[in-house]
Amino acid sequence: MKASAGLYLAIARGGFRRYSTYRVATLAGAFTNTVFGFILAATFLALWRAKPGLGGYDTGQAVTYIWVSQALLVTVAAWGGGFQDDIQARFRTGDIAVDLYRPVDFLGWWLAAELGRAAFQLLTRGIAPLAVGVLAGQAVLPHSVLTWPVFLLSVLLAVLVSFGLRFLVSVAAFWLHDAEGLRALMLVVSMFMSGMLLPLTLFPEGLRQAAQALPWSAIIQVPCDVFLERYGDRPLTGRVLGELGFQLLWAVLLLAAGQLAQALATRKVVVQGG
Repeated sequence: MKASAGLYLAIARGGFRRYSTYRVATLAGAFTNTVFGFILAATFLALWRAKPGLGGYDTGQAVTYIWVSQALLVTVAAWGGGFQDDIQARFRTGDIAVDLYRPVDFLGWWLAAELGRAAFQLLTRGIAPLAVGVLAGQAVLPHSVLTWPVFLLSVLLAVLVSFGLRFLVSVAAFWLHDAEGLRALMLVVSMFMSGMLLPLTLFPEGLRQAAQALPWSAIIQVPCDVFLERYGDRPLTGRVLGELGFQLLWAVLLLAAGQLAQALATRKVVVQGG
């Protein structure tokens, strides 16, 4: 079904407002990200002082990588969650059938809500850890002011790629009835292949090339490298555009795959529970 842009905007606003009500949880989460930022930054400092230039990063870039990745973890839902928890709960209660009768595309509804959630998390749990890292003298800001809008565009594309991956897992519940096992597997893959734990350039050559070609690298690794200006301090150079194109390609492919999976799944819906 077709819906107006205004409806999707209203859904996104609703997603933003929904998460803004959890103020205590947001503060606790920002504090947790900041604490882990200091712990991981100390670890990276020790590692890079022992092996300068490891992975092609200098010490300042390596520590900044940690703070930027901590700022992105919840924004791009690298750990999973977000709309996935809602969909899984609705499968259990049978309310998923109601979702399919809404006058709006199923994927479009959840994507709009997810963009609202991501916007809120970026403004709160994203900015706070990074600001602390900068004030502590550990994180280095980009040299060019033009890097900021390119970085934000990269973050948006990262959210789309992450959503595409998680939506495919969620839609699998139409056949599996419970996608928790698949979600757990996706989490493990995401932890290692997104650059969440370590920059992918530290991986052995064959594994590095494979990881950098897979969609998970578009979630954490690419936005971090854009922020660090590893492709140059001129944001619109060929290398930067190539990385953004890589993210866009995976976003389009995954969203198209999600629409196809949705079409196949809803031909015959098995409703659990109510």
